[in-house]
Amino acid sequence: MRRGNARRWAVLLAGLVALVVAVPFGAAAYGDQSADSHRGSSDAPRFRQVGYFIQWGIYGREFFVKNLDTSGAASRLTHVNYAFGNVAPNAAGTVQCLSGDVWADYQRPVGEAESVDGVGDLWGEPLNGNFGQLLKLKAKHPKLKVLMSLGGWTWSKYFSDAALTAASRKAFVESCVDQFIKGNLPSLGQGESGGPGSGAGVFDGIDLDWEWPASDGNTGNIIRAEDKKNFTLLLAEFRKQLDDYGRQTSKQYELTAFLPAAPAKIDVGFEGEKIFKYLDFATVQGYDFHGTWEQVTNHQSAIRVPAGAPVTPDFSIDVAVKAWLTAGAPRDELVVGIPYSGQGWAGVTGGGNGLFKPSTGGAAPGTWGPGNEDYKKLATLTGAGGYTVYRDFAAGHAWLFNGSTFWTFDDPLVLLQKALYIRQQRLGGAMVWELSGDDTNATLTKTIHFGLSIL
Repeated sequence: MRRGNARRWAVLLAGLVALVVAVPFGAAAYGDQSADSHRGSSDAPRFRQVGYFIQWGIYGREFFVKNLDTSGAASRLTHVNYAFGNVAPNAAGTVQCLSGDVWADYQRPVGEAESVDGVGDLWGEPLNGNFGQLLKLKAKHPKLKVLMSLGGWTWSKYFSDAALTAASRKAFVESCVDQFIKGNLPSLGQGESGGPGSGAGVFDGIDLDWEWPASDGNTGNIIRAEDKKNFTLLLAEFRKQLDDYGRQTSKQYELTAFLPAAPAKIDVGFEGEKIFKYLDFATVQGYDFHGTWEQVTNHQSAIRVPAGAPVTPDFSIDVAVKAWLTAGAPRDELVVGIPYSGQGWAGVTGGGNGLFKPSTGGAAPGTWGPGNEDYKKLATLTGAGGYTVYRDFAAGHAWLFNGSTFWTFDDPLVLLQKALYIRQQRLGGAMVWELSGDDTNATLTKTIHFGLSIL
Protein backbone atom coordinates (compact mmCIF):
# COMPACT_ATOMS: atom_id res chain seq x y z
CA MET A 1 0.00 0.00 0.00
CA ARG A 2 1.36 3.44 -0.90
CA ARG A 3 2.30 5.69 2.02
CA GLY A 4 -0.37 8.29 1.18
CA ASN A 5 -3.12 5.67 1.19
CA ALA A 6 -1.83 4.22 4.46
CA ARG A 7 -1.91 7.66 6.09
CA ARG A 8 -5.48 8.24 4.92
CA TRP A 9 -6.49 4.83 6.31
CA ALA A 10 -4.89 5.67 9.64
CA VAL A 11 -6.67 9.02 9.90
CA LEU A 12 -10.05 7.51 8.96
CA LEU A 13 -9.80 4.58 11.35
CA ALA A 14 -8.46 6.74 14.18
CA GLY A 15 -11.47 9.02 13.78
CA LEU A 16 -13.82 6.04 13.95
CA VAL A 17 -12.15 4.76 17.11
CA ALA A 18 -12.48 8.20 18.69
CA LEU A 19 -16.19 8.07 17.90
CA VAL A 20 -16.46 4.62 19.46
CA VAL A 21 -14.94 5.89 22.72
CA ALA A 22 -16.68 9.27 22.80
CA VAL A 23 -20.29 8.29 22.10
CA PRO A 24 -22.19 6.95 25.14
CA PHE A 25 -23.00 3.31 24.59
CA GLY A 26 -26.18 1.57 25.61
CA ALA A 27 -27.98 -1.39 24.13
CA ALA A 28 -30.07 0.98 22.04
CA ALA A 29 -27.28 3.37 21.05
CA TYR A 30 -26.64 1.61 17.76
CA GLY A 31 -29.47 -0.89 17.72
CA ASP A 32 -29.66 -4.04 19.81
CA GLN A 33 -27.58 -6.75 18.14
CA SER A 34 -28.26 -9.30 20.88
CA ALA A 35 -31.29 -10.86 19.20
CA ASP A 36 -31.93 -14.58 19.27
CA SER A 37 -29.52 -16.34 16.93
CA HIS A 38 -30.73 -19.94 16.81
CA ARG A 39 -30.91 -21.87 13.59
CA GLY A 40 -33.50 -20.52 11.21
CA SER A 41 -34.52 -17.60 13.40
CA SER A 42 -36.00 -14.70 11.47
CA ASP A 43 -34.83 -12.24 14.12
CA ALA A 44 -31.23 -13.44 14.31
CA PRO A 45 -28.56 -10.75 14.51
CA ARG A 46 -26.86 -9.79 11.30
CA PHE A 47 -23.52 -10.65 12.91
CA ARG A 48 -22.76 -12.70 15.99
CA GLN A 49 -20.40 -11.26 18.57
CA VAL A 50 -19.00 -14.00 20.81
CA GLY A 51 -16.71 -13.59 23.81
CA TYR A 52 -15.03 -16.26 25.95
CA PHE A 53 -15.23 -15.78 29.72
CA ILE A 54 -12.57 -17.78 31.57
CA GLN A 55 -13.61 -19.37 34.88
CA TRP A 56 -10.13 -18.86 36.38
CA GLY A 57 -10.25 -15.11 35.67
CA ILE A 58 -11.81 -14.52 39.08
CA TYR A 59 -8.50 -15.33 40.75
CA GLY A 60 -5.35 -13.36 39.87
CA ARG A 61 -6.99 -11.38 37.11
CA GLU A 62 -9.91 -10.40 39.37
CA PHE A 63 -12.18 -10.39 36.35
CA PHE A 64 -15.76 -11.15 37.35
CA VAL A 65 -19.03 -11.66 35.51
CA LYS A 66 -20.05 -8.25 36.83
CA ASN A 67 -17.27 -6.66 34.75
CA LEU A 68 -19.13 -7.71 31.59
CA ASP A 69 -22.02 -5.55 32.73
CA THR A 70 -20.21 -2.52 34.15
CA SER A 71 -17.82 -2.25 31.19
CA GLY A 72 -20.65 -2.31 28.66
CA ALA A 73 -19.43 -5.54 27.05
CA ALA A 74 -22.58 -7.54 27.81
CA SER A 75 -24.82 -5.18 25.86
CA ARG A 76 -22.66 -5.67 22.74
CA LEU A 77 -22.21 -9.43 22.89
CA THR A 78 -24.67 -11.92 21.43
CA HIS A 79 -22.95 -14.90 23.11
CA VAL A 80 -20.71 -15.57 26.10
CA ASN A 81 -18.82 -18.87 25.92
CA TYR A 82 -17.86 -20.11 29.39
CA ALA A 83 -14.42 -21.74 29.39
CA PHE A 84 -14.21 -24.57 30.20
CA GLY A 85 -16.11 -27.68 31.16
CA ASN A 86 -13.90 -30.72 31.73
CA VAL A 87 -14.05 -33.88 29.60
CA ALA A 88 -12.80 -36.79 31.71
CA PRO A 89 -13.26 -40.51 32.34
CA ASN A 90 -15.27 -41.79 35.30
CA ALA A 91 -15.22 -44.92 37.42
CA ALA A 92 -17.67 -46.63 35.07
CA GLY A 93 -15.15 -46.41 32.25
CA THR A 94 -17.07 -43.85 30.19
CA VAL A 95 -16.17 -40.22 29.50
CA GLN A 96 -18.35 -37.54 31.05
CA CYS A 97 -18.74 -33.80 31.42
CA LEU A 98 -17.55 -32.29 34.69
CA SER A 99 -17.26 -28.86 36.21
CA GLY A 100 -13.77 -27.57 35.55
CA ASP A 101 -13.61 -25.81 38.92
CA VAL A 102 -16.54 -26.44 41.25
CA TRP A 103 -15.58 -23.56 43.56
CA ALA A 104 -15.39 -20.99 40.78
CA ASP A 105 -18.31 -22.41 38.82
CA TYR A 106 -21.09 -22.64 41.38
CA GLN A 107 -19.91 -22.93 45.00
CA ARG A 108 -18.09 -19.68 45.78
CA PRO A 109 -20.34 -17.19 47.59
CA VAL A 110 -20.04 -13.98 45.57
CA GLY A 111 -19.98 -10.83 47.69
CA GLU A 112 -22.25 -7.90 46.99
CA ALA A 113 -19.39 -5.79 45.57
CA GLU A 114 -18.75 -8.42 42.88
CA SER A 115 -22.38 -9.30 42.23
CA VAL A 116 -24.16 -8.30 39.03
CA ASP A 117 -27.24 -7.15 40.94
CA GLY A 118 -25.43 -5.97 44.08
CA VAL A 119 -26.87 -8.79 46.19
CA GLY A 120 -24.30 -11.09 47.79
CA ASP A 121 -24.60 -14.87 47.97
CA LEU A 122 -25.11 -16.89 51.12
CA TRP A 123 -23.06 -19.98 51.80
CA GLY A 124 -24.69 -23.15 50.48
CA GLU A 125 -27.29 -21.57 48.22
CA PRO A 126 -28.11 -23.95 45.35
CA LEU A 127 -26.37 -21.74 42.79
CA ASN A 128 -23.45 -19.49 43.65
CA GLY A 129 -20.20 -18.65 41.86
CA ASN A 130 -19.87 -17.74 38.20
CA PHE A 131 -22.94 -19.73 37.19
CA GLY A 132 -25.14 -17.78 39.56
CA GLN A 133 -23.72 -14.51 38.29
CA LEU A 134 -24.26 -15.52 34.66
CA LEU A 135 -27.91 -16.16 35.47
CA LYS A 136 -28.13 -12.66 36.94
CA LEU A 137 -26.36 -11.23 33.89
CA LYS A 138 -28.91 -12.89 31.60
CA ALA A 139 -31.75 -11.45 33.68
CA LYS A 140 -30.29 -8.01 33.02
CA HIS A 141 -29.55 -8.76 29.35
CA PRO A 142 -32.29 -11.23 28.40
CA LYS A 143 -31.23 -11.66 24.79
CA LEU A 144 -27.67 -12.68 25.70
CA LYS A 145 -26.89 -16.37 25.11
CA VAL A 146 -24.47 -18.24 27.38
CA LEU A 147 -22.87 -21.47 26.15
CA MET A 148 -20.79 -23.98 28.08
CA SER A 149 -17.54 -24.55 26.21
CA LEU A 150 -16.17 -28.07 26.63
CA GLY A 151 -12.54 -29.09 26.49
CA GLY A 152 -10.11 -26.45 25.34
CA TRP A 153 -6.37 -26.99 24.99
CA THR A 154 -5.99 -28.62 28.41
CA TRP A 155 -9.05 -30.87 28.54
CA SER A 156 -9.24 -32.29 25.01
CA LYS A 157 -7.34 -35.50 25.90
CA TYR A 158 -10.38 -37.77 26.16
CA PHE A 159 -12.60 -36.41 23.39
CA SER A 160 -11.49 -39.24 21.10
CA ASP A 161 -12.67 -41.82 23.65
CA ALA A 162 -15.95 -39.96 24.17
CA ALA A 163 -16.64 -39.96 20.43
CA LEU A 164 -15.42 -43.49 19.68
CA THR A 165 -18.67 -45.51 19.63
CA ALA A 166 -22.41 -44.89 19.49
CA ALA A 167 -22.67 -45.94 23.15
CA SER A 168 -19.79 -43.70 24.30
CA ARG A 169 -21.21 -40.73 22.38
CA LYS A 170 -24.66 -41.22 23.86
CA ALA A 171 -23.35 -41.52 27.43
CA PHE A 172 -21.03 -38.52 27.10
CA VAL A 173 -23.67 -36.22 25.62
CA GLU A 174 -26.21 -37.33 28.22
CA SER A 175 -23.80 -36.29 30.98
CA CYS A 176 -23.20 -32.88 29.38
CA VAL A 177 -26.90 -32.18 28.83
CA ASP A 178 -27.77 -33.41 32.33
CA GLN A 179 -25.22 -31.24 34.12
CA PHE A 180 -25.04 -28.07 32.05
CA ILE A 181 -28.38 -27.83 30.22
CA LYS A 182 -30.75 -29.46 32.72
CA GLY A 183 -28.60 -27.98 35.48
CA ASN A 184 -28.21 -31.07 37.66
CA LEU A 185 -25.00 -29.90 39.30
CA PRO A 186 -23.36 -32.35 41.71
CA SER A 187 -23.47 -31.31 45.35
CA LEU A 188 -20.43 -32.10 47.47
CA GLY A 189 -22.51 -32.70 50.57
CA GLN A 190 -25.14 -31.37 52.91
CA GLY A 191 -25.07 -27.59 53.10
CA GLU A 192 -23.10 -27.30 49.83
CA SER A 193 -24.22 -25.67 46.58
CA GLY A 194 -25.53 -27.76 43.71
CA GLY A 195 -28.28 -30.34 43.51
CA PRO A 196 -31.00 -31.35 41.03
CA GLY A 197 -31.94 -28.46 38.74
CA SER A 198 -29.73 -25.99 40.61
CA GLY A 199 -28.07 -24.77 37.39
CA ALA A 200 -31.15 -24.79 35.17
CA GLY A 201 -31.37 -21.80 32.88
CA VAL A 202 -27.72 -20.78 33.02
CA PHE A 203 -26.67 -22.26 29.68
CA ASP A 204 -28.38 -21.92 26.32
CA GLY A 205 -26.27 -24.47 24.53
CA ILE A 206 -22.91 -26.20 24.13
CA ASP A 207 -19.68 -25.08 22.49
CA LEU A 208 -17.42 -27.99 21.54
CA ASP A 209 -13.71 -27.11 21.77
CA TRP A 210 -11.91 -30.31 20.77
CA GLU A 211 -8.28 -29.44 19.99
CA TRP A 212 -7.88 -31.38 17.67
CA PRO A 213 -9.61 -34.39 16.07
CA ALA A 214 -7.11 -36.74 14.38
CA SER A 215 -4.13 -34.38 14.86
CA ASP A 216 -1.79 -33.10 17.52
CA GLY A 217 -2.91 -30.74 20.25
CA ASN A 218 -1.76 -30.78 23.85
CA THR A 219 0.86 -33.37 24.81
CA GLY A 220 -0.77 -36.67 25.77
CA ASN A 221 -4.02 -36.23 23.84
CA ILE A 222 -5.60 -39.43 22.54
CA ILE A 223 -5.63 -39.25 18.73
CA ARG A 224 -7.21 -41.64 16.25
CA ALA A 225 -7.62 -41.52 12.47
CA GLU A 226 -11.35 -42.16 12.93
CA ASP A 227 -11.71 -38.94 14.96
CA LYS A 228 -12.65 -37.19 11.73
CA LYS A 229 -15.88 -39.10 11.18
CA ASN A 230 -16.49 -39.48 14.90
CA PHE A 231 -16.43 -35.71 15.40
CA THR A 232 -19.35 -35.43 12.99
CA LEU A 233 -21.19 -38.26 14.75
CA LEU A 234 -20.58 -36.58 18.13
CA LEU A 235 -22.12 -33.36 16.83
CA ALA A 236 -25.09 -35.34 15.53
CA GLU A 237 -25.62 -36.86 18.99
CA PHE A 238 -25.40 -33.45 20.65
CA ARG A 239 -27.88 -32.04 18.14
CA LYS A 240 -30.30 -34.91 18.74
CA GLN A 241 -30.25 -34.72 22.53
CA LEU A 242 -30.36 -30.92 22.65
CA ASP A 243 -33.34 -30.91 20.29
CA ASP A 244 -35.09 -33.68 22.22
CA TYR A 245 -34.76 -31.75 25.48
CA GLY A 246 -35.68 -28.52 23.72
CA ARG A 247 -39.02 -30.00 22.73
CA GLN A 248 -39.72 -30.60 26.41
CA THR A 249 -38.82 -27.06 27.42
CA SER A 250 -40.06 -25.29 24.26
CA LYS A 251 -36.59 -23.86 23.72
CA GLN A 252 -33.97 -24.28 21.03
CA TYR A 253 -30.50 -24.95 22.40
CA GLU A 254 -27.50 -23.92 20.36
CA LEU A 255 -24.54 -26.04 19.31
CA THR A 256 -21.27 -24.46 18.20
CA ALA A 257 -17.68 -25.57 17.77
CA PHE A 258 -14.22 -24.02 17.84
CA LEU A 259 -12.35 -24.91 14.65
CA PRO A 260 -8.67 -24.70 13.64
CA ALA A 261 -7.09 -22.28 11.19
CA ALA A 262 -4.50 -24.67 9.76
CA PRO A 263 -5.63 -26.17 6.43
CA ALA A 264 -3.79 -29.40 7.27
CA LYS A 265 -5.78 -29.84 10.49
CA ILE A 266 -9.01 -29.05 8.64
CA ASP A 267 -8.30 -31.72 6.04
CA VAL A 268 -7.31 -34.46 8.46
CA GLY A 269 -9.84 -33.84 11.22
CA PHE A 270 -13.11 -32.44 9.88
CA GLU A 271 -15.84 -33.36 7.41
CA GLY A 272 -16.36 -29.73 6.46
CA GLU A 273 -19.81 -29.64 4.89
CA LYS A 274 -21.28 -32.39 7.07
CA ILE A 275 -20.52 -30.80 10.45
CA PHE A 276 -22.49 -27.66 9.61
CA LYS A 277 -25.67 -29.74 9.31
CA TYR A 278 -25.60 -29.87 13.12
CA LEU A 279 -23.92 -26.59 14.12
CA ASP A 280 -25.63 -23.24 14.57
CA PHE A 281 -22.29 -21.66 13.74
CA ALA A 282 -18.58 -22.23 14.32
CA THR A 283 -15.77 -20.01 15.54
CA VAL A 284 -12.49 -20.22 13.62
CA GLN A 285 -9.16 -19.72 15.35
CA GLY A 286 -7.84 -16.38 14.12
CA TYR A 287 -4.79 -16.03 16.34
CA ASP A 288 -1.61 -17.74 17.57
CA PHE A 289 -0.47 -18.04 13.96
CA HIS A 290 3.04 -17.27 15.24
CA GLY A 291 4.56 -16.90 18.69
CA THR A 292 7.60 -17.32 20.86
CA TRP A 293 7.88 -21.02 20.03
CA GLU A 294 9.56 -19.55 16.93
CA GLN A 295 12.84 -17.62 16.96
CA VAL A 296 11.81 -14.95 14.46
CA THR A 297 9.29 -12.19 15.20
CA ASN A 298 6.06 -12.40 13.25
CA HIS A 299 2.35 -11.57 13.28
CA GLN A 300 -0.05 -13.64 15.37
CA SER A 301 -3.36 -12.65 13.75
CA ALA A 302 -3.00 -10.86 10.41
CA ILE A 303 -5.99 -10.70 8.07
CA ARG A 304 -3.80 -11.52 5.07
CA VAL A 305 -0.30 -12.93 4.76
CA PRO A 306 2.11 -9.96 4.99
CA ALA A 307 4.49 -9.17 2.15
CA GLY A 308 7.91 -10.57 2.87
CA ALA A 309 6.66 -13.19 5.34
CA PRO A 310 9.49 -15.62 6.09
CA VAL A 311 7.19 -18.65 6.38
CA THR A 312 5.71 -20.23 3.24
CA PRO A 313 2.91 -21.17 3.16
CA ASP A 314 1.84 -18.89 6.01
CA PHE A 315 -1.25 -18.59 8.17
CA SER A 316 -3.72 -15.73 8.10
CA ILE A 317 -7.41 -15.17 8.79
CA ASP A 318 -8.11 -15.05 5.06
CA VAL A 319 -6.25 -18.32 4.49
CA ALA A 320 -8.31 -20.00 7.24
CA VAL A 321 -11.62 -18.63 5.98
CA LYS A 322 -10.93 -19.72 2.40
CA ALA A 323 -9.91 -23.18 3.60
CA TRP A 324 -13.20 -23.61 5.45
CA LEU A 325 -15.23 -22.29 2.52
CA THR A 326 -13.46 -24.77 0.27
CA ALA A 327 -14.31 -27.51 2.77
CA GLY A 328 -18.01 -26.62 2.42
CA ALA A 329 -18.71 -24.30 5.35
CA PRO A 330 -21.49 -21.72 4.87
CA ARG A 331 -20.12 -18.16 4.92
CA ASP A 332 -22.67 -16.85 7.38
CA GLU A 333 -21.85 -19.59 9.91
CA LEU A 334 -18.10 -18.83 10.08
CA VAL A 335 -17.27 -16.56 13.02
CA VAL A 336 -13.74 -15.13 12.99
CA GLY A 337 -11.60 -15.46 16.12
CA ILE A 338 -9.78 -12.36 17.41
CA PRO A 339 -7.17 -12.14 20.22
CA TYR A 340 -7.35 -9.81 23.21
CA SER A 341 -3.69 -10.47 23.99
CA GLY A 342 -0.35 -10.21 22.19
CA GLN A 343 2.69 -12.42 21.59
CA GLY A 344 6.08 -10.96 22.56
CA TRP A 345 9.77 -11.61 21.82
CA ALA A 346 12.78 -10.24 23.72
CA GLY A 347 16.34 -9.64 22.54
CA VAL A 348 15.27 -8.80 19.00
CA THR A 349 18.16 -7.87 16.72
CA GLY A 350 18.47 -6.55 13.20
CA GLY A 351 17.05 -3.05 13.68
CA GLY A 352 14.32 -1.56 11.54
CA ASN A 353 10.77 -1.94 12.78
CA GLY A 354 11.47 -5.32 14.36
CA LEU A 355 9.22 -7.40 12.10
CA PHE A 356 10.62 -10.69 10.79
CA LYS A 357 13.79 -10.25 12.87
CA PRO A 358 15.66 -12.85 14.95
CA SER A 359 15.12 -13.04 18.70
CA THR A 360 17.96 -14.05 20.98
CA GLY A 361 16.09 -13.43 24.24
CA GLY A 362 13.15 -15.77 23.78
CA ALA A 363 9.77 -14.86 25.22
CA ALA A 364 9.25 -11.33 26.50
CA PRO A 365 8.11 -11.14 30.16
CA GLY A 366 4.30 -11.19 30.48
CA THR A 367 1.92 -10.65 33.37
CA TRP A 368 0.39 -14.14 33.23
CA GLY A 369 3.13 -16.02 31.45
CA PRO A 370 6.21 -15.59 29.25
CA GLY A 371 5.54 -14.19 25.79
CA ASN A 372 1.89 -13.30 26.38
CA GLU A 373 0.31 -10.03 27.49
CA ASP A 374 -3.21 -8.60 27.67
CA TYR A 375 -4.27 -5.81 25.33
CA LYS A 376 -5.04 -3.58 28.32
CA LYS A 377 -1.36 -3.71 29.34
CA LEU A 378 0.02 -3.42 25.81
CA ALA A 379 -2.16 -0.36 25.19
CA THR A 380 -0.26 1.46 27.97
CA LEU A 381 3.07 0.83 26.20
CA THR A 382 2.12 2.94 23.20
CA GLY A 383 4.43 5.94 23.24
CA ALA A 384 6.08 4.76 26.48
CA GLY A 385 9.35 2.95 27.15
CA GLY A 386 10.58 3.75 23.69
CA TYR A 387 7.83 1.71 22.01
CA THR A 388 6.48 2.69 18.60
CA VAL A 389 3.32 1.27 17.02
CA TYR A 390 3.86 -0.03 13.49
CA ARG A 391 1.10 -1.07 11.09
CA ASP A 392 0.68 -3.03 7.89
CA PHE A 393 -2.69 -1.86 6.59
CA ALA A 394 -2.51 -4.09 3.53
CA ALA A 395 -2.11 -7.25 5.63
CA GLY A 396 -4.17 -6.00 8.57
CA HIS A 397 -1.93 -6.29 11.63
CA ALA A 398 0.02 -4.14 14.07
CA TRP A 399 2.97 -4.47 16.42
CA LEU A 400 4.95 -2.62 19.09
CA PHE A 401 8.75 -2.38 19.02
CA ASN A 402 11.23 -0.50 21.20
CA GLY A 403 14.45 -1.63 19.57
CA SER A 404 14.74 -4.91 21.46
CA THR A 405 11.27 -6.11 22.54
CA PHE A 406 8.55 -6.88 19.99
CA TRP A 407 4.82 -7.38 20.63
CA THR A 408 2.32 -8.39 17.94
CA PHE A 409 -1.19 -7.39 19.01
CA ASP A 410 -4.62 -6.15 17.89
CA ASP A 411 -5.69 -2.62 18.79
CA PRO A 412 -8.93 -0.81 17.87
CA LEU A 413 -7.66 0.19 14.42
CA VAL A 414 -6.88 -3.43 13.57
CA LEU A 415 -10.26 -4.53 14.91
CA LEU A 416 -12.06 -2.06 12.67
CA GLN A 417 -10.19 -3.55 9.71
CA LYS A 418 -11.23 -7.03 10.82
CA ALA A 419 -14.85 -5.96 11.22
CA LEU A 420 -14.80 -4.54 7.70
CA TYR A 421 -13.26 -7.80 6.43
CA ILE A 422 -16.04 -9.82 8.11
CA ARG A 423 -18.67 -7.62 6.51
CA GLN A 424 -17.05 -7.61 3.09
CA GLN A 425 -16.74 -11.41 3.13
CA ARG A 426 -20.33 -11.80 4.42
CA LEU A 427 -19.16 -13.96 7.33
CA GLY A 428 -21.04 -14.79 10.52
CA GLY A 429 -19.39 -12.40 12.97
CA ALA A 430 -16.50 -12.17 15.42
CA MET A 431 -15.35 -14.18 18.45
CA VAL A 432 -12.76 -13.04 21.01
CA TRP A 433 -10.38 -14.94 23.23
CA GLU A 434 -10.76 -13.76 25.89
CA LEU A 435 -12.76 -10.99 27.55
CA SER A 436 -10.52 -10.25 30.54
CA GLY A 437 -7.82 -8.95 28.18
CA ASP A 438 -9.89 -5.88 27.29
CA ASP A 439 -9.67 -2.63 29.28
CA THR A 440 -12.21 -1.56 31.90
CA ASN A 441 -14.24 0.32 29.28
CA ALA A 442 -14.47 -2.72 26.98
CA THR A 443 -12.89 -0.64 24.22
CA LEU A 444 -12.11 -3.62 22.00
CA THR A 445 -15.57 -5.17 22.39
CA LYS A 446 -17.24 -1.84 21.68
CA THR A 447 -15.02 -1.33 18.64
CA ILE A 448 -15.96 -4.70 17.17
CA HIS A 449 -19.63 -3.96 17.81
CA PHE A 450 -19.31 -0.58 16.14
CA GLY A 451 -17.58 -2.08 13.12
CA LEU A 452 -20.10 -4.89 12.69
CA SER A 453 -23.32 -3.04 13.40
CA ILE A 454 -22.82 0.59 12.42
CA LEU A 455 -20.35 1.16 9.61
